[in-house]
Amino acid sequence: MALKDYRRLRKILAESDNWPQLYMFKFIVPNQHGKVDKVVALLPEKADISFKHTKSMRHVSVTCKAVMQTPDDVVKITQEATAIEGVFSL
Repeated sequence: MALKDYRRLRKILAESDNWPQLYMFKFIVPNQHGKVDKVVALLPEKADISFKHTKSMRHVSVTCKAVMQTPDDVVKITQEATAIEGVFSL
């Protein structure tokens, strides 16, 4: 994700005055070299996290529902997760 995309995400999230609020993260992660564990480690402790593997088992969809305090918290997690090689956010 480019820097302008993170700024856009933050702007869209900031338009809501209802913070803290429930937010759903969704990441597609290569199923290799502990990358799924690295993404999960970035997510809030008190979160509902689910996993779904592709048929080929090459990728894992990681979905996380958690109460986030601010738009900046959402952007920070998204930036850190997508900095892991091969990970992208939906």
